[in-house]
Amino acid sequence: MNKAKAKAYIGIDIGSISTKGVIIDESKNIIASSYLWTEGNPVGAVRNLLGVLREQFDDEKYTIVSSGTTGSARKLIGAMIGAGVVKNEITAHAVGTTTIHPDVRTIFEIGGQDSKIILVENGIAVDYAMNTLCAAGTGAFLSSQAHRLGVEVEEFGEIALKSKHPTPIAARCTVFAESDLVHKIQMGHSREDIIAGLCHAVASNYLNNVAKGRKIISPIVFQGGVSKNQGVVKAFMDELGVPVTVDENGHLMGAYGSAILAMESRKEAPFNFDVGEMDFVTREVTCGKCSNHCEIICVSRDGVLIDSWGNRCEKGEIKAHAKNK
Repeated sequence: MNKAKAKAYIGIDIGSISTKGVIIDESKNIIASSYLWTEGNPVGAVRNLLGVLREQFDDEKYTIVSSGTTGSARKLIGAMIGAGVVKNEITAHAVGTTTIHPDVRTIFEIGGQDSKIILVENGIAVDYAMNTLCAAGTGAFLSSQAHRLGVEVEEFGEIALKSKHPTPIAARCTVFAESDLVHKIQMGHSREDIIAGLCHAVASNYLNNVAKGRKIISPIVFQGGVSKNQGVVKAFMDELGVPVTVDENGHLMGAYGSAILAMESRKEAPFNFDVGEMDFVTREVTCGKCSNHCEIICVSRDGVLIDSWGNRCEKGEIKAHAKNK
């Protein structure tokens, strides 16, 4: 007699810079995970992601019964994999973080091109703010400056920790920061002081813009790709004068929270890794049925319309049907 397989849940976080995925068991333990670059192709990135997760997944022990998506391309990828839950990044990050750190009060998150702050009370997100208009103070900003300095961005943290006197860098804007960086190099500031200064500039930019007007309460958890930079972590602690926690899976929190939301929704929707091998096409249709002229996104899988969104009234609703005409 065959033993019944344990249930598992998959969550995918599709960002502009990176795509993350986790599979969890019923105890919310991560049993498979992956982090890779989106490279401007969310569908292609998810195909690669599913390939990596499939290699780690024990299909003789588990069966995936539900999936969730979050991130900038959550609707597209949700349609692609037939996700039971599609949620915004704030909700997913808050759920993931509070599951591992139930006493957290403030969540810092800095990714490749955006950053956010989430304030938590009794395990519930009560306020948040995001910065998506300028790349200053993000991973993209640090990568750009690393290239200018001829240093791998992964080395920034280790180098920054060697500095005794971080160089002040103006970082309210990427253009001003780059200009100031060149000026400080010409003045003869050491590389480690400049790199430490850039890390402090990221922390200062975040606190003076994203977190402006909000009361930061400990415990603080810092996540996102930039949280792996020890120099930025130290800069936050120097600025705030309190400990800042970085979880080893902090870069996966959005995907982790998405998987938990899929589990808690109790909406079981069969998931198959083979979905990554199917042919997906997205196209934009302008609806002329009213004065809104909505731009509607249509997603087809192997020639079949599976989802659409973007309409602001029922006249622009495009329903999935047997075959596209």
